[in-house]
Amino acid sequence: MSHRLDSRIIVVTGGFGALGRAVAERLLAEGARVALLDRAPAPAPVADALHAGGQPGLALALGGVELSEEAACQAAYARVAEALGAVDGVVNVAGGFTWETVEGGALASWDRMYETNVRTAVASCRAALPHLLAGRNGHMSGRIVNVGAAAALKAGMGMGAYAASKAGVARLTEALAEELKDRAITVNAVLPSIIDTAANRADMPDADFSRWVTPHKLAAVIAFLLSDEASALTGACIPVNGRV
Repeated sequence: MSHRLDSRIIVVTGGFGALGRAVAERLLAEGARVALLDRAPAPAPVADALHAGGQPGLALALGGVELSEEAACQAAYARVAEALGAVDGVVNVAGGFTWETVEGGALASWDRMYETNVRTAVASCRAALPHLLAGRNGHMSGRIVNVGAAAALKAGMGMGAYAASKAGVARLTEALAEELKDRAITVNAVLPSIIDTAANRADMPDADFSRWVTPHKLAAVIAFLLSDEASALTGACIPVNGRV
């Protein structure tokens, strides 16, 4: 595998989940140094690897970060910059899902999806920007990649709150890309369909899992968007549907 991300320092929010771990593995394989942020405590294998130096490039794993709170995000990015010296890219994986109808569900679910999916991405982007903008010039670009969802383009039954929040992620991506397009930072999003995770298999045991997008294939698209090869691409919301 090429090392097209050599020496790049990439922050991954929601880094302890299935997709966050897959993204981290791909970025490490491409030569990046990776900092993981998550609301959950750092799982033992990650903490042990950092302590023992067992995963070259995995430089930091910060658990207990309330990613929907701006001050917590700012403090986490400050720790990353202090430890690693810079931030070159951000992947906003952190998010959540709910399925409920409008009639039978709760209004609070819409607030929760907004906080979990949109607010975390906005808070992370805002906290990252001073670091991404520091020292940027025409020869070095910053990267932001947000994880949206195919449901942002069309919602099915029970997907209203989730799809609305992921549509917010798409609009954030487009607006921030316009804001930064002349400042050497690109902002793009991936819009996956169903991701092949253990949790999704448990929720849909009768589905054809082979049609779903694997975390590692989605991570490969994300790695491309972080690379110099994607320098001409900003404000894009890219469907990654597998065969769904």
